[in-house]
Amino acid sequence: MSSTGKILLLSCCAPCSCAVIKKLHEDGADFAVAFYNPNIHPTAEYIRRRDEQQKLCAIWDIEFIEMEYDPENWLKATLPYKDEPERGARCSLCFELRLQKVMTYAKGHGFACVTSVLGVSRWKNLSQVNAAAAAASAKTGVPYLEIEGRKHGMQEARLALIKELMLYNQDYCGCVYSRHNGKSSAA
Repeated sequence: MSSTGKILLLSCCAPCSCAVIKKLHEDGADFAVAFYNPNIHPTAEYIRRRDEQQKLCAIWDIEFIEMEYDPENWLKATLPYKDEPERGARCSLCFELRLQKVMTYAKGHGFACVTSVLGVSRWKNLSQVNAAAAAASAKTGVPYLEIEGRKHGMQEARLALIKELMLYNQDYCGCVYSRHNGKSSAA
């Protein structure tokens, strides 16, 4: 991964971001972590994941930016897609909405580009995330830096860090629709 300028990394949770954050830190990248996840339900789950992400950022002294938790607007936007399966149209919309919001923030706060760990989980489709990011980038004019957080030892590093740091590793992506459909979309 290479970028000129400061990177804003959208993170969904500490378990998905830990190896990527560690690598960026070790590579000397100039970056901050944004936590914008209006999809996470219930509120107690959101708070737990936010706090765990903050704790992870503190380990490496990484700037943590919590953006507005706005589940009502997220629910309104995604309701027509509530019966979509995991990796369906609802996920594409969710990724694009979140990435667009983070890109808008990045544009107003001097970041050169945005990246994310939304495609790190084995339950997510990295190509789908990258397509949503391209759409959000086209709307905002903010470049998206594609990253791979599963290959080249990253999955193994992630699992080791989860264990070593005793990170809370949830059993669903956060989406109220996934959880209540009885489908697990674990990180």
